[in-house]
Amino acid sequence: MVMGYADGGRKGSGGTGSIIQSDGLVLTNAHVVIEEQTGKPFARLSVFLKPARVTGESKSDLSRMVRAKVVAYSQALDLALLKLDGVTQPLPVVDVSESGRARIGDRVVAIGHPEQGGLWTLTTGVISAEVDNFNGVRGKHVFQTETGLNRGNSGGPLLDGEGRMIGVNTAIARVASDGLPITSISFSLKSSVATQWLREQGVGVRGTPLPTGQMQPSTDQLQVPSVQPQAKPVQPPQSDLSLKPTMKPEVVQPVPARPYNLDQLISDRAKAEADLDSMMSEMRGRMKGR
Repeated sequence: MVMGYADGGRKGSGGTGSIIQSDGLVLTNAHVVIEEQTGKPFARLSVFLKPARVTGESKSDLSRMVRAKVVAYSQALDLALLKLDGVTQPLPVVDVSESGRARIGDRVVAIGHPEQGGLWTLTTGVISAEVDNFNGVRGKHVFQTETGLNRGNSGGPLLDGEGRMIGVNTAIARVASDGLPITSISFSLKSSVATQWLREQGVGVRGTPLPTGQMQPSTDQLQVPSVQPQAKPVQPPQSDLSLKPTMKPEVVQPVPARPYNLDQLISDRAKAEADLDSMMSEMRGRMKGR
């Protein structure tokens, strides 16, 4: 998860990103990390790495915070490259596939953080169209998909049925030109556009080429491992005397349906960041005075 905090009480931003190099390079949308009012990167950026288990509690889910900075961005393509600070161990990276392999009708998966809902949410859909030069921007080629996306999903990966990234989720159509509301129409910048832009920045990505001589697997449906039925073992008969009392099952508290609100979360984190900066500044002042 990517968060940007502005100075002077201005509104921050939140979205999603993908780690593309193990030393801490993250690909996301430019509009997630560039402040709209100034046209410059946010004063402070934080990236929250996914925990081993997502619980629905933002305190534990957002415990792996890393500071980040913008090293390159393109507002025309809506792409930005971040560098994480203080990475000491290799991070897991997403495999990037050539988007030319994807076809209309293919099943796809999007991962991100909805405005009101669970963190690291997964939604599914299909590629419904391909659009070249999106919004009149030359070279900005996108997929139109039916995946359920909203503001917090910006910058997150669009994955094919093999789990490879084929796009960067970038825009949502909420209202048609005549003012009528639209649902489930989303756009993802093709990975071929993103990788070309990254090459221009001197950055390569890890791909997963198909083995030589093998046919490309169909991605018209998500791959689900088959489960073979197993014979149920026969239990020996028990007498009533050998039966033990049944333990009362533990009651598991359900996770709230909407455990967080994106705007409130950004506001809370911005305040925490400002308080931390103030405390560090005060400590530095005291050390100078000694």
